[in-house]
Amino acid sequence: MLGSFGTTELIIILVIVMILFGAKKLPELAKGLGQGINEFKKAQKKEPAEENQNPPGTSASKDG
Repeated sequence: MLGSFGTTELIIILVIVMILFGAKKLPELAKGLGQGINEFKKAQKKEPAEENQNPPGTSASKDG
């Protein structure tokens, strides 16, 4: 789906974003987006490891 965007469309989108947010704010937005992506990737890597520690039907706490 992303491949359907041409160079012209991407340039138009970039110009609109620069008009809306300003050139000074763009690096901050890109940094925040990058940090969010990194957090998401870390969470995806941790999740399968945590699922393997507790088999289905068992609880992590012993309240019983």
